[in-house]
Amino acid sequence: MTDLAAPDTPLAIRGVIKRYGKLTALNGIDLTLEAGRFTALLGPNGAGKSTLFQLLSGLFVPDAGEIRVCGCALNEAPSRALAQLGIVFQQPTLDLDLTVEANLRFHARLHGMGRRTTTRIDAELDRVGLQAQRNTPCRALSGGNRRRVELARALLHEPSLLLMDEPTVGLDPASRELLVSYVHELCSDRDLAVLWATHLVDEAERAHHVVVLDQGEILTEGRPDSLVASSNAASLEGAFLNLTATTKEQTKA
Repeated sequence: MTDLAAPDTPLAIRGVIKRYGKLTALNGIDLTLEAGRFTALLGPNGAGKSTLFQLLSGLFVPDAGEIRVCGCALNEAPSRALAQLGIVFQQPTLDLDLTVEANLRFHARLHGMGRRTTTRIDAELDRVGLQAQRNTPCRALSGGNRRRVELARALLHEPSLLLMDEPTVGLDPASRELLVSYVHELCSDRDLAVLWATHLVDEAERAHHVVVLDQGEILTEGRPDSLVASSNAASLEGAFLNLTATTKEQTKA
């Protein structure tokens, strides 16, 4: 069994419940992420993906359960836990009137990065191919390039865990493919744990691990090929549709 307090466990969630009035948005979530692995959190709209990300990023607190990032309990040591993660939210969060570099420097100050700020900014801008745009106001960038700035910002402080909340919403197919491929490279190159929330099955097909979430509960998890085989479907899309359809039928009953 995974040691929740182990510092080499990027993310450990046990028994997490979140309610909004009479609505149970998350109902007893258990999840563990490993370093160097791309985990796709696959679920339809309204499944609870964004609620889970809000809890993981400290925006809200769970009603029950435990969340640990690299062994640090989010409720006991939020600063230490949050310092270990980077996040790209579904909704854009850049200051569009600031330049690319100014957005990154603001983030660096929040993390107290000090002297290594310039070196880290140079490295991340080189990596995402935006060195030439460092003095460009973010308002002048394309949607795909704004996402790349957000990703560079999320990685600036060298986190162990990267959260990506529906990051390809609004992107064209080419930009979407580039972003997915780049994050896969990060997993292997930096031994980074990634939790990628999506409702798009094709984004989950290349994941090391897929977690199917619907109506606030994890229905199943495993390698994409294992989920297909266990559901007697012809594809991951078929398996996903079968699982979520069954849940809806049970709810109606």
